[in-house]
Amino acid sequence: MQRLLLVAIVAVAVLSGCGGDDETTPTETMTVKAYFLRDGHVWPVTREVEATDDNLTAAVNALRLGPIEVEATLGLTTALSETQDTELSRLALAQLVYTLTQFSGTDSAEIDGVNYTRADFEDQTPAILVEAPLAFGEVTSPLRATGTANTFEANFQYELTDSGGAVIAENFVTATSGTGTRGTFEFTVPFDYDGEGTLIVFESSAKDGSRINVVEIPLRLTR
Repeated sequence: MQRLLLVAIVAVAVLSGCGGDDETTPTETMTVKAYFLRDGHVWPVTREVEATDDNLTAAVNALRLGPIEVEATLGLTTALSETQDTELSRLALAQLVYTLTQFSGTDSAEIDGVNYTRADFEDQTPAILVEAPLAFGEVTSPLRATGTANTFEANFQYELTDSGGAVIAENFVTATSGTGTRGTFEFTVPFDYDGEGTLIVFESSAKDGSRINVVEIPLRLTR
């Protein structure tokens, strides 16, 4: 299955370059997520791709193309190559499984005859995984954040800062579970600011109170 999947990825790349004769016809698009890597953990970004009934292939093809330049400035990398012809590393598997299981009703992915779920890649998942909003997106007040977390006693904190780094909102969040068991979270952040900003989520170390498991997501904020 792994070999077939990789062949399919290459095939999609070829087909995506074949356009119709009418170049003036608007192309319908849809939004998917591609899961790259940041500091050795999966990190989602959004991609606008041509609308298709096969959203799984569209998402994998977006993943195959790798991070764009502005994402690379955040440290995003990938363990997948455009023409993958070697055995997948565990990091590459994590990217594929997360990308393939982003859609409702799809909680596992079969690769090389093995069924994987996201739980199989806890070591490749950041302690606080923000699934929305994603980097460089435009958000309006109130900001709505969702994702999963595996932090001490399920707690973590967030700050929303302006372009100069000043904090315009902050609070605590409690996920549905933690301390070894990943739970979900959702919180909203009202703000009164227009411009570039950053959502920062982090855990306070139980040892010394320092910030750990920090994730920074640059955004465009609109009241």
